[in-house]
Amino acid sequence: MLNLGVNIDHVATLREVRHGIEPEPAFAALIAQTAGADSIVVHLREDRRHIKERDLYILKEIVRVKLNLEMSVASDIVAIACKVKPDQATLVPEKRQELTTEGGLDVVSNFKKIKQVAGKLEKSGITVSLFIDPDKKQIDAARKSGIRMIELHTGRYADAGDKKGQAKYFKELETTVRYARGKGLHVFAGHGLNYYNVSRVAKIKGIEELNIGYSIVCRAVLVGLERAVKEMKTLING
Repeated sequence: MLNLGVNIDHVATLREVRHGIEPEPAFAALIAQTAGADSIVVHLREDRRHIKERDLYILKEIVRVKLNLEMSVASDIVAIACKVKPDQATLVPEKRQELTTEGGLDVVSNFKKIKQVAGKLEKSGITVSLFIDPDKKQIDAARKSGIRMIELHTGRYADAGDKKGQAKYFKELETTVRYARGKGLHVFAGHGLNYYNVSRVAKIKGIEELNIGYSIVCRAVLVGLERAVKEMKTLING
């Protein structure tokens, strides 16, 4: 069975449109958990554009599945993570002007900082994953850092404009998953996956978990969050 991590950032995005008090991300987490989510994912960004510290503290108290915090290596964010102690921290690149995460973490160029931050998080009892592009050099650097878990960025596959491009990037994912598993790494994947393109990725042998958010929240607007999560869970384990 493939695990499903449900990212609820965009529940908070909807709340922040009016700077109101609803929808409450914590309620979304409970519904997703009940519907079969294996983990709840949130990204505490440096600009706090959606998830706030308050949300993170509440989620730590109520979530009974894995709580996965996506985060940058910024010192203030690391300090918050060490205090809250989510089950997992996924280190991701972050730019203030980006609409969403645009690519994987460059572990090769930022090796020393990433290793330092990962070590600090692990000393606090937090399992660390690195969100990286499907690139062998990045996998080698991740493995060298001592990390045992990665999440592959599926954006190139998801955003491919035609079948030829999609086939190319799907093959890239397949090859990279096999390479990473050969290095002894646990492999997750996510970004841009939706109800139309996820089934193929879900069949790649060696992937243990898919992390999906935006498409589930969009679907939930029409059919409700419980049904949206259940439908995605069925798709990935079809």
